[in-house]
Amino acid sequence: MASPRWLPLESNPEFVSCLGMKPTWQFGDVYGLDPELLSMVPRPVCAVLLLFPVTEKYEAFKQEEEERLKEQPQEVSPDVYFIKQTIGNACGTIGLIHAVANNQARLEFEPDSPLKKFLEQTSKMTPEERAVLLEKDEAPSLDDKVNLHFIAFVNVGGHLYELDGRKPFPVVHGKTSEDTLLEDAVGVCKVFMARDPQEVRFTIIALSKESF
Repeated sequence: MASPRWLPLESNPEFVSCLGMKPTWQFGDVYGLDPELLSMVPRPVCAVLLLFPVTEKYEAFKQEEEERLKEQPQEVSPDVYFIKQTIGNACGTIGLIHAVANNQARLEFEPDSPLKKFLEQTSKMTPEERAVLLEKDEAPSLDDKVNLHFIAFVNVGGHLYELDGRKPFPVVHGKTSEDTLLEDAVGVCKVFMARDPQEVRFTIIALSKESF
């Protein structure tokens, strides 16, 4: 039986408006990787999303990384919220969940927020159990294969975590802080870009505190 497929989310910073998040924090595009353009991103930043092409080079790296980390496991904080992706084209939703779930102490939600309800329901579940519950949500099906993928970078306990629902576990990329999360995450994003130097289909989105 084929896995259910969802319509792919575009890299649109407004795609969370219907999920019941108050506008105290906003998703916004990061327009460049040099320090001047990064300085234009409102601070603080609590999560970074990367949209990138799934290529043969990336898939080969992903397989090698998975095998290496299974042999030499990293220490992952139990406070990291992680959900597996079992729904085709749902990586935007998974990335959003990872970004928000690991920052619930900062973010504000409307009383009837469906996203907040999902996070409360799944707080004690395993990554696999969370995926099963997400599958029960109704969503339009899609037959076309989409070869772009969203992942999230978050700061949990002073460490930078890469959260990708297609991977079996979170990946730790060293230490980070509230002040350096954007730059640290962008440093990892640059590695993704260097892996496929002919590709231009990369988008970076930051979840930042709205400056009024």
